Amino acid sequence: MELSAHDIESIVRQVIGNLGAAASAPAAGIPKTAKVAMLTDKKHIEVKEFPIPALEDDDILVRVEGCGVCGTDVHEWKGDPFGLIPVVLGHEGTGEILALGKNVKTDTAGNPIKVGDKIVTSVISCGECNICRNHPANTNLCDKQGVFGLIGHNEAQPLNGWFASHLLIRAKGATYFVVNDLDLEERMLLELACVCVHAHARACKTGLMNFNTKVLIQGLGPVGLVMISVLRAAGINHIIAIDGTPKRLEMAKRMGAKTTINFRECDTLEKRVEAVKAATGGNGADFAFQCTGAPPAAADIYSYIRRGGGLCEMGFFVNNGEYTVNPHFAMCNKEINLVGSWDYSAEDYPTTMAFLRQAREMNIPIKELITHSFPLDKLNEAMEVNVSQQGIKICYVAE
Repeated sequence: MELSAHDIESIVRQVIGNLGAAASAPAAGIPKTAKVAMLTDKKHIEVKEFPIPALEDDDILVRVEGCGVCGTDVHEWKGDPFGLIPVVLGHEGTGEILALGKNVKTDTAGNPIKVGDKIVTSVISCGECNICRNHPANTNLCDKQGVFGLIGHNEAQPLNGWFASHLLIRAKGATYFVVNDLDLEERMLLELACVCVHAHARACKTGLMNFNTKVLIQGLGPVGLVMISVLRAAGINHIIAIDGTPKRLEMAKRMGAKTTINFRECDTLEKRVEAVKAATGGNGADFAFQCTGAPPAAADIYSYIRRGGGLCEMGFFVNNGEYTVNPHFAMCNKEINLVGSWDYSAEDYPTTMAFLRQAREMNIPIKELITHSFPLDKLNEAMEVNVSQQGIKICYVAE
């Protein structure tokens, strides 16, 4: 077997890590500079180069291997709704540990950590707000929650997003996990899957989720399709999926949907309601996940749910506007069990890793959701492909 220079370098780092060598300062072979794809203006990402800061005692330096392009990245690229420009985006990333500060011995789950390990990051919590102090299991609701890839540019620490050649994990409250048993595609899908695992947990709190539950998924972007995968892995066998794109409807079937409804063919709410009832024995869905960011779709979904059923709203990760419903007919008369789902907590990550292993065991083709990959200098094109819905899941993969 012929080894590349990168393979040899990785093996050397792994051996050094196993010997417990300290890496509080950059080790030999670590570059002096790193490249980042920085959003400097709306719809304009440019590659910049910065010195890699000297490691402090609690830092982790990561060589980035890849990162998913999230809808949130696209919203920021299009209109800067968070006011972050200039910013290095990318929060669905993963890579290999190049160096560790001397205080870093374990990951957030308490697992040993060493140079050469594969790693992902989770949320950054402030530790000071009401949620962090009194509701530590709900750190997804931290008032000052952060995530690498949605932090404004900092000259002192410019490597704070995964759309880069290297990431420096340096932040109070940062969380991270060793994921050596997952391949690159699985690792790039982990953060997205965690959003869905958290939503499933929220749905379970209604008491409506069981082997007999008929579940409707509205919106078959990456979130909706992974949501189907999570439900299948959790034992939900009757899933109805609604979208207007044939290739996404076909992918929904491959993920495990039993019934698909094309809203462009069922072009009125009445037709779609009839189709849902036909698929559920005339009753309507027991539970629904609203995965679009479209207010009209969010208004329609109540009509698909049976009396006494449930709804998880997870489609509005940015402010896409308002919709109008009649609360008497939409909620009260039906006694709908309504939950919202926001992001995830670090404690959702081990469960999500278990989901990815389960999906692999069940041959759920989740990795086939990745349809396009782009290098660092082509991320503007990646955003355009995402916006045009030419693919399903778009990723940055390091060269």
